[in-house]
Amino acid sequence: MSDSCATSVREPLERPIARSSRLSHPVAFSAITAIFVLFTAASSAPSPLYVVYQREWGFSATTLTVVFAVYVVGLIGSLLVVGALSDHVGRRPVLAAAIALEAVALVLFITANDVPVLLLARVAQGIATGAAMTTLGATLVDLNPPHAPGRAGVVNGIAPTSGLAVGALGCGVLVQFAPAPTRLVYALLLGGMALAALIVAGIPETSALRQGGWASLTPRLGVPARLRPDLYSLLPILVASWALGGLYLSLGPSVAVGLFGLGSHLVGGLVVTLLCGTAAVTAFALRSRPTGQVLSIAAVLLTAGTALALAGVEADSVALAALGTVIAGIGFGASALACFGELGRLAAPDERGELFAVVFVIAYLAFSLPAVAAGLASTSFGLHTTTVVYSLGVVALGLMTLGIQRVRSTAGR
Repeated sequence: MSDSCATSVREPLERPIARSSRLSHPVAFSAITAIFVLFTAASSAPSPLYVVYQREWGFSATTLTVVFAVYVVGLIGSLLVVGALSDHVGRRPVLAAAIALEAVALVLFITANDVPVLLLARVAQGIATGAAMTTLGATLVDLNPPHAPGRAGVVNGIAPTSGLAVGALGCGVLVQFAPAPTRLVYALLLGGMALAALIVAGIPETSALRQGGWASLTPRLGVPARLRPDLYSLLPILVASWALGGLYLSLGPSVAVGLFGLGSHLVGGLVVTLLCGTAAVTAFALRSRPTGQVLSIAAVLLTAGTALALAGVEADSVALAALGTVIAGIGFGASALACFGELGRLAAPDERGELFAVVFVIAYLAFSLPAVAAGLASTSFGLHTTTVVYSLGVVALGLMTLGIQRVRSTAGR
């Protein structure tokens, strides 16, 4: 990783940060939180619909995996290219562009009648989400209230998982009980994006304009040398938790149908919500705990919960698998809180955009690559075998995290 963040001399400001705004900082903080949830909800909304598309259009599990993968390709490409852009041109312009592109993606979803249009919509959505997430995360840290220095880290840990849970469950409900299941959810999200655009127009700009905006578009992953030990120590739990999330969002509804025989679309949404909703509640509940303690909780419960869910699959027990999912969700939430909270606290203001881009790239690589491999493997080896191997990999990473924590604790950290 590049030393550029740590060693380069910061370029002079060309204009000061705008101070006048129709929204105060506390109101803007709440509004940005809501937009963060909205973006991640939109990203998970297609999950319960995959089985609907598959039935209506007759494509294979491999095609379903490709639909999932192109979203992440767009997202990671966006993080690499525009992850640091808001540190140079300001938060508001990047957020406005992300909202506009997300709206285009939602229109494509509404009009989609075949796989190519669905793929195009997911690519556009991935690019928009990547641009939005790193900028929203940095904006929350910028707006963090002085009297609650850890609040932005808590919200950065809660918002993604909350949105994933809300989007999956809400879409599952609409697919099961409302008309036009492949249209209505996207129309509602489009209305939410229109409101988000109005909010962004009224928030204060928190990042001064700096030279080097064009240069920042060169793909790179830069982490200050002083932050690297902390980031490296978080990698196993970051990878384990997001890899588990990728499994649930890509193949979770298929597991519910194919292995447990649960045909309700609402159940498909609940599968994701059990993991991600529990994660969001956990991140809030543990917000005042020390990072080291939260990391230990994350590693233990992510490992135990995944193992228990796997036991449920082996025993053909829905109740056991659901209990394991809830326990793993607690570990997922604790992991998100510890990772984003610790790095957000340590980063300097002009490092936040690029640092959050790095963290999200790692998270979404973990989220996507194993899930894509699992989708392909399920075609060749079956859903059951794929689920077992995938789950054992998550368990191994959780145990690795426990080992790292023990070593760091022994070293006096």
